[in-house]
Amino acid sequence: MAISLSVVLLLAIVLVVLLRGGSIKAGPAVVAVLFGFFLASSGMAPSIQRFLNSIADTVSHISF
Repeated sequence: MAISLSVVLLLAIVLVVLLRGGSIKAGPAVVAVLFGFFLASSGMAPSIQRFLNSIADTVSHISF
């Protein structure tokens, strides 16, 4: 849960920066948000969640 919340927060910050910087307009941003919302309620959501969890697990095991 903590990982998904931090990813949502990070993506929200990126979206705000893109909107304020003029890189993306409000219309495409709304479409992107709606796409994410509907994708989260689709049958692909568990597969995407497993993929993101495996990436987070891999990154957490990298030591410098």
